[in-house]
Amino acid sequence: MPSAPETLEGWYALHDLRKVDWEAWKRLSPGQRDDAVKEAVAFFTSCQKVEDSPEGSSAIYSVLGHKGDLLILHFRPTLRDLRDLELAFDKTRLAGVTRQTTSFVSVVELSRHGEGARGGETASPETQAYLQRRLKPRIPDTSHICFYPMNKKREGEDNWFMLPPERRAELMAAHGATGRKYAGLVTQVITGAMGLDDWEWGVTLFADDPLQFKKLVYEMRFDEVSARYAVFGPFYVGLRLQPEDLPEYLGV
Repeated sequence: MPSAPETLEGWYALHDLRKVDWEAWKRLSPGQRDDAVKEAVAFFTSCQKVEDSPEGSSAIYSVLGHKGDLLILHFRPTLRDLRDLELAFDKTRLAGVTRQTTSFVSVVELSRHGEGARGGETASPETQAYLQRRLKPRIPDTSHICFYPMNKKREGEDNWFMLPPERRAELMAAHGATGRKYAGLVTQVITGAMGLDDWEWGVTLFADDPLQFKKLVYEMRFDEVSARYAVFGPFYVGLRLQPEDLPEYLGV
């Protein structure tokens, strides 16, 4: 019987997508909008400084298209940390003119399929340091983000979970080789969501050149692990917003 690969887990992640009700925003008085912006700037500045927790990372993005306007991304050590951040934002004036269109709760995951995850506690100090950087990711200062959830197929002969471990490892090794071609161009964070959300995994990509998202995803579609076994959810693409950018973004 196929066995589940061992995984290493790090920080929990919350992808929080919000749609702004611009008509409701316009109905606020100039003073109310000014107060809401100042409060939001202070909130997101605090998040990025990780004043709420001993460690973590946060960022906000302006999302393109109809799926939302703001993507709020948090990495924190515990689900309670994420819950507190989500609740704190919900209590702000800005949140009062937004609605949450979707969200994704997961945890940073490294599978023992991957070369970098092998060794675990018996790994060298250098490897341990590398693993900690992967498991506790700092959101890079790149200008663009791409996020999508995904599953692995369980259909007839194309059942990922019934493959022998050796075959899964072989397919993932080839998939990883494709990804490594984009080292220095795209930073990737994989999060696992089984038992936490509706999709099985989340993929978050960071880059300065958004064209690299297309090139990477397109090339990976030809890997057998994607072409035969992957099921992709919706894609969300956005541009980085610093807290001090909010007054201009929210200007009316």
